[in-house]
Amino acid sequence: MRAQLAPLLTGRTLARVEIRDARLTRPEDPDEIAAELTGERVEAVERRGKYLLLRFESGRVLLVHLRMTGSFRSVDETPHIRAVIALDNGGLLTYRDVRRFGTWLLVEPGELDAYLAARLGEEPLGRGFGPKALAAKLERRRAPIKAALLDQRTVAGLGNIYVDEALWRAQIHPLTPAQDVPAEQIPALHRAIRAALRMGIARQGATLRDYAQPDGRRGRMQHEFNVYGREGEPCRLCGTPIEKTRAGGRGTWYCPSCQRRAEPTP
Repeated sequence: MRAQLAPLLTGRTLARVEIRDARLTRPEDPDEIAAELTGERVEAVERRGKYLLLRFESGRVLLVHLRMTGSFRSVDETPHIRAVIALDNGGLLTYRDVRRFGTWLLVEPGELDAYLAARLGEEPLGRGFGPKALAAKLERRRAPIKAALLDQRTVAGLGNIYVDEALWRAQIHPLTPAQDVPAEQIPALHRAIRAALRMGIARQGATLRDYAQPDGRRGRMQHEFNVYGREGEPCRLCGTPIEKTRAGGRGTWYCPSCQRRAEPTP
């Protein structure tokens, strides 16, 4: 999404902003936020964890969290449009969100780093995220490893699909307490997280229901799932039927043969 938006927005001025859904900016008034955004010139489009960052020349940043169904499109023809941005070059960008969980937050200069630091861990594809850093985050965590990895303070940006795929690659049972993941498996988990994310990025994410890129293209990652959403289908490694459980309040898929549960620490 960031890669698609950057050439559309960088260097452009927001000529008109219309926020149609008050939930997008609550508790802030949507009309006030729209007025504040109008006239801002985009300096860069960045990403941190699951947040999109629209940096403006004024020093302000629009922090967008897409949640489950948020997306940007370059047309205003579909239902569930929550906001519209008209650009100074005549271009149009709409924000679509079926389930209405997404949020927009306008952050004043100097406030962004503290806001993100309180909510996010290291970037999983960044230099600061290595096996030692991952082990330190999991140490003394009694929560299931699936839940620990979904916690954005452990590592930024991991969602339900990619945690399931990473745990399958590392052959770790999702209900294993994080502190009980054997030390010798941490490097494998680190590699698995990176591999799952890189595959997802290369295939432009997964289109499961109603998501699409700004140019209308759909992701292809759903054709590469090893466990996610494949309950009852054979594991690609051993042929054992994939099973489904719940961890951290989320549907969780795994192979009961390849991902055996570790013995708990006494």
